[in-house]
Amino acid sequence: MKSQTPKFPYLLHGGDYNPDQWLECPDILKKDIELMKKAHINCASVGIFSWAKLEPREGEYQFGWLRKIIDDLYENGIYTVLATPSGAKPVWMSEKYPEIRRVSRELVRDETGGRHNHCYTSPLYREKVKAIDTALAEQFAFHPGVLLWHLSNEYGGVCYCPQCQAAFRQWLKKKYGTLEELNHQWWTDFWSHTYTDWEQIHAPVPNGETGTHGLNLDWKRFTTDQVIDFMRLERDAVKAVNPMLPVTTNFMYYFDDYNYGKFRDELDVISWDSYPWWKAGDNSETAAQVALWHDVMRSLKKQPFLLMESTPSMTNWTPVSRLKRPGMHMAQCMQAIAHGSNSVQYFQFRKSRGSTEKFHGAVVDHYGGSDTRVFRDVTEVGQRLEELSSLAVSMSKPQVALLFDTENGWAMKDAAGPRNCGIHYVETVQQHYRALWKQGIAVDVIDEERDLSGYRLVIAPMLYLLRGGIEERLQRFVEGGGTLVGTYLTGLVNENDLCYLGGWPGAGLRELFGVWNESTDGLWDGEKNTLCMGEKTYEIAELCALIHAEGARVLGTYGEDFYRGEPALTVNGFGAGKAYYIAARTENRFCDDFYHELAEELGLKKALDSDPPQGVEACLRETEEERYLFLQNFSGVEKSVSLPHGYRDFQTGEEKKEVVLPPYGSAVLQGSTK
Repeated sequence: MKSQTPKFPYLLHGGDYNPDQWLECPDILKKDIELMKKAHINCASVGIFSWAKLEPREGEYQFGWLRKIIDDLYENGIYTVLATPSGAKPVWMSEKYPEIRRVSRELVRDETGGRHNHCYTSPLYREKVKAIDTALAEQFAFHPGVLLWHLSNEYGGVCYCPQCQAAFRQWLKKKYGTLEELNHQWWTDFWSHTYTDWEQIHAPVPNGETGTHGLNLDWKRFTTDQVIDFMRLERDAVKAVNPMLPVTTNFMYYFDDYNYGKFRDELDVISWDSYPWWKAGDNSETAAQVALWHDVMRSLKKQPFLLMESTPSMTNWTPVSRLKRPGMHMAQCMQAIAHGSNSVQYFQFRKSRGSTEKFHGAVVDHYGGSDTRVFRDVTEVGQRLEELSSLAVSMSKPQVALLFDTENGWAMKDAAGPRNCGIHYVETVQQHYRALWKQGIAVDVIDEERDLSGYRLVIAPMLYLLRGGIEERLQRFVEGGGTLVGTYLTGLVNENDLCYLGGWPGAGLRELFGVWNESTDGLWDGEKNTLCMGEKTYEIAELCALIHAEGARVLGTYGEDFYRGEPALTVNGFGAGKAYYIAARTENRFCDDFYHELAEELGLKKALDSDPPQGVEACLRETEEERYLFLQNFSGVEKSVSLPHGYRDFQTGEEKKEVVLPPYGSAVLQGSTK
């Protein structure tokens, strides 16, 4: 496997560096480099918010200060991740060209301020971005110290301006061809909302049309495509100068304004920004949530990703700015590496002196020295990453795929039933993931467009909207011997949010699961039913699908209400494989038991011979010859972990049979794959 950063094919340690805030303090800039070297930092992300310094007046570029920074960093063994500055435009541009400012969902144009408040469609803004990106590339694309391009920063937000509305109509014309087809796919005869002219179509806004679900879904798809097109403009501008320098952009946690899956083929490297809300005591639930999102990022391209931002201490935008407990920083960083990251990077290296993030955690705070707990924690991580750099070409090798699809989530959130007080798609995905995470089983987290070959188990919770031919791939997967787990709210609508006729699950999934979902009962918050399986009983809540077994074998039944005794859990043989159907939202205990039995039956590969102790995460990264076992203790209390035969301490080389982990402790072991 090739490295994503060929100039430096090792683990990266660094973060956002904003020297443009300190150009009048050369002593600070000099000290910064000394502190970076002391902290074992080997890269710095530069230029993210520097447009006003790079182009202080229209058409007047000033790159001298940036060249000196990049030169100084490189001369001291520190590479630069060079950003394009489109995420924060200068005030002069915003005031001179108001048409580039975003229009809100309430159809009010933004004033100057904030960060991402630009229109992605604006030809003028695109022209300005292309110009400065090209100029940056001409100056620095062949600099030996520039490691990769960091396109913009956390692409985000939606614009509703007339330019975006016009572009949306063109997008729809290309997709549907005729108004007749659009009206059919959006089912506009409902409420007599039939369109007779393309100019009648507007984006969904509070004082306009919001009840046409096909419109809502297509607007989100258009927005994704428009941002990708903008990003592609940036990528092509810098690649035109040096096509060999890789590009990335930093994604965010549970961000569903856009479908990140559509970005994967446009980038060389996937990266993201992770800011967990750690607390004192048991952090295993938070750890499982973060692990899921690490796996989302690794799965986008099925290759190592980069942790582009994290905090070495605290955030300043959470309800409470909680400091990390001792050991937590290392555990968090090792978790990222364990799940496939080839970097640990921070926002930011030195704290800003003023403005909104002046109290956000940084490697160097306002005190300015290295004799702090945070700096020591960062230094320790830097040393560990240097020791582990040989594993940069290793990967996890999951046998399990979990379907987590953004467009499916959009459609369910908009469904208008059966539970408008909370459908909890993300929480349900997390619940299924957590049951495997607790066992130390690696998981790929993929969307509906991905290939299913090579997996032994596919889990598809709440697969409400079917798109990209997923129904056919699921059928082939099971028919070929795979095991599928589906749930309530599966196969209700097609890719345009039109309900399937002829019984749910639709599109052939009724035959695959061997069940017919007649209707779904939505329960109020606090209401419970039970799932009965012989001597075992589990609580269920929120959603209960009333299903009929049509060839499927009933494994569990409802314990209460008028559908008591009716099927609640089934399994159906289909070809050489089988498909399970979980008809209700269950408690965690059911998922734990169900997936434990399924893992044993399928012989799924685990990081350890047995389940890790509660709150301990166990992960593997592998090459052809070597296996690296990562252990992180998020429980808040000391834990002892028994190891499989043949593992040795990565640092000392000492063979280990057991590891004792203090609260938030971590360990890395090495063994042979032979």
